[in-house]
Amino acid sequence: MHPAFSIIFLTTLIGAGQGLFLALYSGQLYSTFKLLPSENSHFYWVGSLLVLVLLVAGLVSSFFHLGRPERAWRSAARWRTSWMSREVIVLPLFMGTVAVWALIHYLGWNPLWVTLGKNFNIDLSLLVGGMATLLCFSLFLCTGMIYTCIKMMQEWATPLTVINYTLLGTSSGFLLATAFAAWQGSGITWFFGGWSVILTLLAFLTRTASLFRNARLKHKSSLQTAIGIRHIHIQQKAQGAMCGSFNTREYFHGASRRKYKSVKWAFLVLVFPLPLLLLSVGLGAHVMGLLVAAFIVQYIGLFLERWFFFAQANHPQNLYYQTV
Repeated sequence: MHPAFSIIFLTTLIGAGQGLFLALYSGQLYSTFKLLPSENSHFYWVGSLLVLVLLVAGLVSSFFHLGRPERAWRSAARWRTSWMSREVIVLPLFMGTVAVWALIHYLGWNPLWVTLGKNFNIDLSLLVGGMATLLCFSLFLCTGMIYTCIKMMQEWATPLTVINYTLLGTSSGFLLATAFAAWQGSGITWFFGGWSVILTLLAFLTRTASLFRNARLKHKSSLQTAIGIRHIHIQQKAQGAMCGSFNTREYFHGASRRKYKSVKWAFLVLVFPLPLLLLSVGLGAHVMGLLVAAFIVQYIGLFLERWFFFAQANHPQNLYYQTV
């Protein structure tokens, strides 16, 4: 498939935003149950503003993928059958709930709702944050299922697609939360850093599993089924036209084999071992610049990973347009 940069920016930016929110809410939840030191409201509302910046940036980038952006509202009309329509609905709901969560912390209007035992107080921000968490995982599901449900794209049609979208987005968000906490002088920086390591390692396992799976795929379609001819020996000499077409532009990535392989190895290095190295040194030496660099390096790697994700998918029509 031809990787669309607008969709690459959309998925990587909102994934980082979702992961950052999960990190912030996890920190608040742990501190509520006295497992971590408490942070002030300033920490949470500033962090949630950063979440909203990432989500809005991803949403804006998606408009460049639309032929008629003024009709974008129609994309939500098929929510009963379309995962893309569901994503279009869940994303603004998630953004709105995060905005309410930020406003609660900013205004300090956080009434107590439930008391568990003597010391565990469940306030309004925890309830709103819980709703946002459900929407966050729903958004991961919707985004991943857009591609998983396309059965003819065998590289995508696997539960690993949803798992990878979730883990990669969450790991980048926790890595950003580590840098943010260090900037704020937070006492829970190590908590975010530890989970960044765990999530990055889990993402490495699932992403490499998908690479091994796709390398051993046996495609159900063949040149014979693509054109409806059962002859054993078929060889295409030309595509049947003197210039390109929509098919050859949208269903081919256009990169050389060497570039294609280089992107794969580049993202494997930039997403997994290099950020972990920068994170470890940054946490050990208390250098915030290295923590920021870890997030930036991983985001560049995620951009390449998402490019490879789209480029690797082999549309069945490519069996027909073998010679371009």
